[in-house]
Amino acid sequence: MKDIFLADAHLLDPAAGNYQRLLTFLEQQRGTIRHLVMLGDIFEFWIGYRHTVFAPFVPLLEELRRQRDSGTKLVFVEGNHDFHLGPYFSETLGCRILPDGGDLELDGRRVFIAHGDLVNPADRGYRLLRRLLRCRLSRLLLPLVPPDWAWRVARWASRLSARRKGCSRCYLPEKELLNFARERFAEGYDAVLTGHFHIPLYRQLDGKVLISLGDWIEQDSYAVFENGAFALKRA
Repeated sequence: MKDIFLADAHLLDPAAGNYQRLLTFLEQQRGTIRHLVMLGDIFEFWIGYRHTVFAPFVPLLEELRRQRDSGTKLVFVEGNHDFHLGPYFSETLGCRILPDGGDLELDGRRVFIAHGDLVNPADRGYRLLRRLLRCRLSRLLLPLVPPDWAWRVARWASRLSARRKGCSRCYLPEKELLNFARERFAEGYDAVLTGHFHIPLYRQLDGKVLISLGDWIEQDSYAVFENGAFALKRA
């Protein structure tokens, strides 16, 4: 059995190529995965309604259910596009949800997993916005927005997003990422994995591992932990 880590698919349309490629990849891996760890922005947009899910996401949600039924443990680190995951993930799928990232133990190795949006401590504007969007009041109010309204806003916002045009404007703050990883290593972690930046990166530092996962838009990249070692791969 292996553990698979992926992030930043920004799924929106089931007919899109990256959506279909991700479904095919997961179907091929079904029954072989111990942990399926999703490090945020799997969806372009998500609000965790209690009794409603957005229809375009049903194919992936069904595949996640099949993965769970095959014995896979689901873990989801909330991203900056998909947070307030809500009861469908926690109750229906039995998914472990980590709003701010956290730890995962794999065969005696401590692994820190994060979306990556908090890597840069100097980005105070984003951190303030993040706190506002994730506060208790927002968690209570967002599910009151009618789903059709929320979906229209999501599609509008998606059309404005540079990420939908590719990763030419993506930026990997390698210095900040290395500092973030070293802080986690000093806390006793053996590996750090993040999403968010859409650029794959694999570094070994004094026997410890840092991985930036890339994305599932242009890279189709993911990490795997198998036979005691991490690898960064492309589908």
